[in-house]
Amino acid sequence: MKVPSNKIVTVDVREDIRLGREPFDKIMAAVGQLEPGETLLLINSFEPLPLYRVMAQNGFTHLTERTADGAWKIYFRRGAGRTT
Repeated sequence: MKVPSNKIVTVDVREDIRLGREPFDKIMAAVGQLEPGETLLLINSFEPLPLYRVMAQNGFTHLTERTADGAWKIYFRRGAGRTT
């Protein structure tokens, strides 16, 4: 999946996780605001495996990347094949 940098909406939930807050509603609110062609970049402190299924049911594919500092970057986009 090629991700155009000018069409990325970033949601970083690491602070929510650190404070013990459930970030699901925050993530889904961002998904609901995506314009056609935009990509959601989720930054998390762990790989959110259950979220992949939820997003797939909503027509999203994902690309997952682990950064050098241990964070997880997951790009979600509507359509086109799944890549992990």
